[in-house]
Amino acid sequence: MAGAIASRMSFSSLKRKQPKTFTVRIVTMDAEMEFNCEMKWKGKDLFDLVCRTLGLRETWFFGLQYTIKDTVAWLKMDKKVLDHDVSKDEPVTFLFLAKFYPENAEEELVQEITQHLFFLQVKKQILDEKIYCPPEASVLLASYAVQAKYGDYDPSVHKRGFLAQEELLPKRVINLYQMTPEMWEERITAWYAEHRGRARDEAEMEYLKIAQDLEMYGVNYFTIRNKKGTELLLGVDALGLHIYDPENRLTPKISFPWNEIRNISYSDKEFTIKPLDKKIDVFKFNSSKLRVNKLILQLCIGNHDLFMRRRKADSLEVQQMKAQAREEKARKQMERQRLAREKQMREEAERTRDELERRLLQMKEEATMANEALMRSEETADLLAEKAQITEEEAKLLAQKAAEAEQEMQRIKATAIRTEEEKRLMEQKVLEAEVLALKMAEESERRAKEADQLKQDLQEAREAERRAKQKLLEITTKSTYPPMNPIPAPLPPDIPSFNLIGDSLSFDFKDTDMKRLSMEIEKEKVEYMEKSKHLQEQLNELKTEIEALKLKERETALDILHNENSDRGGTSSKHNTIRKPQAQGRRPICI
Repeated sequence: MAGAIASRMSFSSLKRKQPKTFTVRIVTMDAEMEFNCEMKWKGKDLFDLVCRTLGLRETWFFGLQYTIKDTVAWLKMDKKVLDHDVSKDEPVTFLFLAKFYPENAEEELVQEITQHLFFLQVKKQILDEKIYCPPEASVLLASYAVQAKYGDYDPSVHKRGFLAQEELLPKRVINLYQMTPEMWEERITAWYAEHRGRARDEAEMEYLKIAQDLEMYGVNYFTIRNKKGTELLLGVDALGLHIYDPENRLTPKISFPWNEIRNISYSDKEFTIKPLDKKIDVFKFNSSKLRVNKLILQLCIGNHDLFMRRRKADSLEVQQMKAQAREEKARKQMERQRLAREKQMREEAERTRDELERRLLQMKEEATMANEALMRSEETADLLAEKAQITEEEAKLLAQKAAEAEQEMQRIKATAIRTEEEKRLMEQKVLEAEVLALKMAEESERRAKEADQLKQDLQEAREAERRAKQKLLEITTKSTYPPMNPIPAPLPPDIPSFNLIGDSLSFDFKDTDMKRLSMEIEKEKVEYMEKSKHLQEQLNELKTEIEALKLKERETALDILHNENSDRGGTSSKHNTIRKPQAQGRRPICI
């Protein structure tokens, strides 16, 4: 009985201890994750879990976004997850996005994962045309996106058409010009080829450094009305608050930098901006919904906090992250240098091998040609010997005939011809015999000379045969070739060594390494500044090149505004488009 009671008590206590959970789906820019969350969890519990899963430490830039009746909202850290106006159907879905943007991405974004998430988000905003980007800058950004995805350009791998399935340019830019996809790919690839040697994180950072100067980068726009009821746009970003004409989101009519705002407040639907300078009038405006007012206030508070934080000394955590990032960057830099040296030595070894193979093939061809020449010499010598033998036999035969003719002449002379006619005939025959003997003697002498000449030709042919054999012997007895795979030269003594033992990796940093790396980084900075002018010239050159293919009738309002700003000598940097209240000569603000 007691056992049954104890068993029921333990079961009921176990049942009470098991927390109720619900499923949450988190969608990042390149992945989806699902978590089981407890009912009592607050927004901070879920947010911290996501950041730990991603390995993200720069959490202050990000948030969990959801939608309420076509209005964007962000999960509050101090409020239970299910107390928000979210759908209760599981899985409850949130978007993990950057909520606040840095003023200078290169200085503020420390972790590689942070840079990557910003890169993906800004790239999508440009392709979705939520951030206006000029056509020539779009091509440059696309080339960095290709470098980040594919690595260094290799003509043997990245052949024509390899970007056919990639979304790299805003549709607005593609429709604005009479250019085929192949023509766009050709121009993107031309710049892509110049980014050789940049790692993925470096290419993504270059993308962000260009994108952060676009006028609409990092700006959250809200529809508002001033006291007169005129419809305007409020822009909130890392630099301050900006008031825009609804038809012009590029250039603000007036701006309030964060360090010049004394107070921001709202009552019901009315917002009030109080400048630090009391001589400047207070600016008031109304928004459409109370929920929008809360979102505006959240963004104002968060951006202002980060604005002030940037102007203070880094916290211990940030200093630690930056130190780790520098060490990691130095390690990667030296690793890339080591790999580059190994690649260079491998290429040199391959070139040496190819050269040796070429020389070996050439020597084989020479040996084959010498052997063929030797065979031809032997055949010629045999033919000459045979011809000389035949000529010699012919000379002997002619000599024998000449001797017989001589004998016949002597016999005829000995024969007495009694009659004068017979004597005359005999003399005539003797004369003919003498002429014939003389001809035979001359022919015999000529044949003898020809036989001598053939013997001399035979000797020369045999001498040529001897020389051919000597040359073949010299070719086949040459010194041994250099080794096909030369031993790579030892690494310079100032390069840190990597020792792999089993599954462990030991790496020694030296002060000299860091000093040398610092000097290299400084050198790269100088080179980068020198290249900036070249980059601007390239952008202008591309703009001029494709201008003839532009379809003017397809220009959007933002295209026209951007061109007008350029014609007035304006820049694309958002820092240069801000017009402060002081520029008004401290007159009352009328918008």
